Amino acid sequence: MAAADLRAELSCSVCREIYTNPVTLLCGHNFCLICIERTWDWQKSIEEDPSCPECRRTYRRKPELIRNLRLRNIAEQFLSTDPQQDGTGTSGDSKCSSHNKILEYYCCEESVCVCVSCCLVGKHRGHRVELLSEASEKKKEKLRKVVEKLRPEREETERGAQRLQERRREVAEKAAGETERVTALFRDIREQLEALEKRLLSDISSQKEKLSLPLTDLIHQLEIKKDELSRKIRHIEELCNMADPLTVLQERESHGAADNEGGRERHDIKVPAVGDLDVDLISETLLTGLAAIGTGVKGRWIYGQEATDLLLDINTAGNHLSVSEDRKSVCYSLTELHYPQSPERFQVPQTLSSRSFPSGRHYWDMEGSESGGWGIGVAYPSIERNGGHSWIGDNNKSWCLCRWINAYSVTYNREWTHLPHVPSCSRIRISLDYEAGRLSFYELSEPIRHLHTFTATFTEPLHAACLVWDENACLKNMS
Repeated sequence: MAAADLRAELSCSVCREIYTNPVTLLCGHNFCLICIERTWDWQKSIEEDPSCPECRRTYRRKPELIRNLRLRNIAEQFLSTDPQQDGTGTSGDSKCSSHNKILEYYCCEESVCVCVSCCLVGKHRGHRVELLSEASEKKKEKLRKVVEKLRPEREETERGAQRLQERRREVAEKAAGETERVTALFRDIREQLEALEKRLLSDISSQKEKLSLPLTDLIHQLEIKKDELSRKIRHIEELCNMADPLTVLQERESHGAADNEGGRERHDIKVPAVGDLDVDLISETLLTGLAAIGTGVKGRWIYGQEATDLLLDINTAGNHLSVSEDRKSVCYSLTELHYPQSPERFQVPQTLSSRSFPSGRHYWDMEGSESGGWGIGVAYPSIERNGGHSWIGDNNKSWCLCRWINAYSVTYNREWTHLPHVPSCSRIRISLDYEAGRLSFYELSEPIRHLHTFTATFTEPLHAACLVWDENACLKNMS
């Protein structure tokens, strides 16, 4: 097969170039991957179904693109031997379609290769032209400069990919560790539950044996008594059936058959008092055992984390912030409350907790009003107390989750991010891992929903922070 024929067979009908990453459609036609994707994107923009550019076969949905590896290999091998693709070769086989002469020059004004006749008598007469070799070298120089600019970008991209891969490995390793931890935890829970079950069943069995023993002895005695009475009854019935009076009368005196005649004596059987199963003891053992298992699970699962009972520091509360007597809740006040002046007091309606967290893992639950605007988070004690940068989240010393007009957003250093979650619950859990530099917010809905996690390197102790800015806004610490 001639080179021209082979080139035609290996050319994409869309771009008219040798295949690059060829793919095969269900109809059997081949195209460059990028060419067919661009074609289908264009068809989508004009609301047409995707179709084959050659046979026009249409598809209701985008079909899967099958990479044609064999065709790609043939195309790459052809390119490596094609003189038109060899940067050091000539293009002697390429001729002008108008004059059938070899293309020797490059028209700089129209950016096309031309022959000598095009330059002298053709439509490129008078245009600025260069020899192909000179034009090629100039273009190569431009391309080298492009490559020089692209190399740093490629290196940075590679470094970014490496960082992402490292992060992916870290996530995979952490997920594997958590999977192992959860598996071990549930295995231990099952073992403890089985041990508790055996203990309870053993206790029940012991109580049953203890209660059944006197009853068994009494039943045995009653069986003996019953047999004796049955024997006497049978003997008396035999006497009653006898016809000889003398025998009946003599038997009465010698055997006392009528000792109980007339019911003068009755030997009532007294059943001894026997207790019942101690259900209360069984229930207490069960509940104590389950509580111990739950305590062990909590200790293993959230080791080092404590539910924090926070109290708000009224000395930091702004004058439009009403703090409850138990220092657990705040509401916005339309009237100024005229708190005593203090350098720690905010001039905006927000406050900090009395307790700080210089280390460790902690969490606390806050409940916010359904209406009004409020924010919760953490702040350094060095946060400004006055001015536009004193609001929680509007500086680099505080982190905040806000709820306003039935929507969540988070902010740090005046960088706001709107969250896609629609509020479904008024209770929020704030989880702080100081050493790991993580501050997470969870909506305590059913099921619990993660809202956002800040990551930072904390450099000061952290205080819980509360902010309200609307007359209907209130916050309450539920921990």
